[in-house]
Amino acid sequence: MAIREVSQKGRYGKYTQAVLNLIDLLVINLLFALTLWVVPGAAPCNTREMWLLLNLAYLPCCVWISRGTHYRRTILMDHVIRQSVITVCIHALFFLALISFLRLDIRTRAAVMFYSCMLLMLPLTWIITRFIIKQLRRRGFNTTSIVIVGINPTSERLLNEIEADPGFGYKVKGFFDDICPDDFRGKHLGSIDNLEDFVRRHTIHQIFYTYTANNNNDLSRAVKIADDNVCDFYYVPRITRFVNRPFSLNTIGSVPVLCTQPNPLSKMVNRVIKRSFDLTVSGLFLLFYPLIYIPIAIAIKMSSTGPVYFKQERTGYRGNSFLCYKFRTMKINANADKCQATKNDPRKTRVGDFLRRTSLDELPQFINVWKGDMSIVGPRPHMLRHTEEYTELIHRYMVRHMVKPGITGWAQVNGYRGITDELWKMERRVEFDTWYIENWSFFLDLKIMVRTIINAVKGESNAF
Repeated sequence: MAIREVSQKGRYGKYTQAVLNLIDLLVINLLFALTLWVVPGAAPCNTREMWLLLNLAYLPCCVWISRGTHYRRTILMDHVIRQSVITVCIHALFFLALISFLRLDIRTRAAVMFYSCMLLMLPLTWIITRFIIKQLRRRGFNTTSIVIVGINPTSERLLNEIEADPGFGYKVKGFFDDICPDDFRGKHLGSIDNLEDFVRRHTIHQIFYTYTANNNNDLSRAVKIADDNVCDFYYVPRITRFVNRPFSLNTIGSVPVLCTQPNPLSKMVNRVIKRSFDLTVSGLFLLFYPLIYIPIAIAIKMSSTGPVYFKQERTGYRGNSFLCYKFRTMKINANADKCQATKNDPRKTRVGDFLRRTSLDELPQFINVWKGDMSIVGPRPHMLRHTEEYTELIHRYMVRHMVKPGITGWAQVNGYRGITDELWKMERRVEFDTWYIENWSFFLDLKIMVRTIINAVKGESNAF
């Protein structure tokens, strides 16, 4: 019985990547057919050989995909986009190299058109297919059954992350540990002595080991049980939740060593990419800014007396203060630098309330971006008084100033914007901000910008 059940494990899931590869090939061939149709004489001769090389050039892409991490249960869209773009570049490198080596001919215009379309369509295809996969998992398909060895803060954190997104497709069958606290909310299946019998009798795909006992025999037993029952084995190191930076696994001889990865924006090339993007987007925006500024400025002037812009000193890069611009949304008052806006704040004007709800009041900060005080994406800048307050109250608060503040940020698109009338709200905001800094990528910035636009269109309850 055990052997029969093991053979059924992952009956369909193992074909998922093959199906995704076939979809990629279909997209590539359709785009090439479109190129041949649109560009007359794209391949003057040897069209059959060209088709063959087109598909052969995808083989190195398959190797890259299988070695990469884009197809994993924790699907992150910014990673998917980055890996798909790299896949297009690999295909271009091998396809054009094969054409050159065999002295075949393809029109430059056709090659540019084909790979331009591919740079657009392949990432889009990957986003759609991965979205479908996540939706299927949320409905109970393509799931992976797991058990967790150990009941401790590490295993509870793992459970929380799994439950936070059903799109991972993990089904936690239960926990094994010699001792189970009375308030533990997971399903306790017994001690580690019961692990082998349970795995043999049930369809278990993966074992996660977080056991805290100082007994090497338990670890070796768990590994052997996984091997004997064709299960994937994962060792989850005990790392405090306050150390949430990415780690990479290295080795010294045969000894595995976890090391923290440096802040991505500490690298010059990443800073250049981010600043170039900021200048390009803010420059384009400011060209059309008068079309937005004039009607808003008239509305503000008609709503109350005072300037169009509200200027306030805020804490910026490396703790230096700068003058942050916003459209004025309140009547002139003495508490502007002391009190945050509340939902029914009597200081707000009717026009100001609209500007806040639609986030239009933040648009002048593109001027700050152009000047170099801010970035389009980054931790939101706080008032100087808040910086003084929260530096004493919140661990790692000043870490959020290791990068330039942003018009929008990771905390904001995850619901942590608006008033911070309770300490835990600011703690969560800081937690998201530090995660962003330590996991920055260009595609993460794009993701945050898209989510910001979607939230602005939908409207946010915390925007007031």
